[in-house]
Amino acid sequence: MPELPEVEALAEHLRTHALARPVARVDLASMTALKTFDPPVSALTGRLVTGAGRIGKFLDVHLDDLHLVVHLSRAGWLRWHEQASATPPRPGKGPLEFRVHLETVGGPGFDLTEAGTQKRLAVYVVRDPSEVPGIASLGPDALGLSRAAFGELLSGVSSRLKTLLVDQRTIAGIGNAYSDEILHVAKLSPFATAGKLDEAAVDRLFAAMHSVLTEAVDRAVGQDAALLKGEKRSGMRVHARTGLPCPVCGDAVREVSYAERSFQYCATCQTQGKPLADRRLSRLVK
Repeated sequence: MPELPEVEALAEHLRTHALARPVARVDLASMTALKTFDPPVSALTGRLVTGAGRIGKFLDVHLDDLHLVVHLSRAGWLRWHEQASATPPRPGKGPLEFRVHLETVGGPGFDLTEAGTQKRLAVYVVRDPSEVPGIASLGPDALGLSRAAFGELLSGVSSRLKTLLVDQRTIAGIGNAYSDEILHVAKLSPFATAGKLDEAAVDRLFAAMHSVLTEAVDRAVGQDAALLKGEKRSGMRVHARTGLPCPVCGDAVREVSYAERSFQYCATCQTQGKPLADRRLSRLVK
């Protein structure tokens, strides 16, 4: 899933390539992707791209007085093109969900695509981003929090750290991958209770959150959009590296699976050498 660093990089890519270009046409290839109807998607035609930004993990493209807001979900992506087919795409064929032609039909622009069968990519055409339900409920941005505000946010919370970090209503911008990285750098267990951390642990967690996300943004911004996924993977210490050696201590990276997801951690660095219970394996031995 694209998280704060990748969405920030995609916004910068659009600021570099799309700014001041008019929308020539918009092609909707999947009716399920579009979550709004007023203003209609056709209202984007003729408007200039006046900016692009990030709100949590949402991409916000400014088009004069309207906003094209996108949540890429788990398998969505933005692909820039210098030219594209002028023929409107057939609905439901291939990964293409939404296409924006800039300047001329068939000219430069960008596609919103989604792999797999679970279509969760969401597109909103709104007058104000706060009209998007997911944005209205966001917590403070992960890179906008002060140490004092972060401490207050954790105080008295009974949630596990892994759960808290990925909850967008609590902290916006962090997903499964970077939460694994943050906890590894902070040397904290994903199952630790947020409200029970001492001040030194909160300091480590706050510093890790800022360093991991800032370094990832620095690596991602300026990269071609097509290379961002590879860049994200190459910078990971533990996430998606099950069985490989931890870059800090050399112990094998371990995994916990639950529902449709999993997370990775280093037992030596984060849990005093104790493996965490893997719910999937626990069910198998019952």
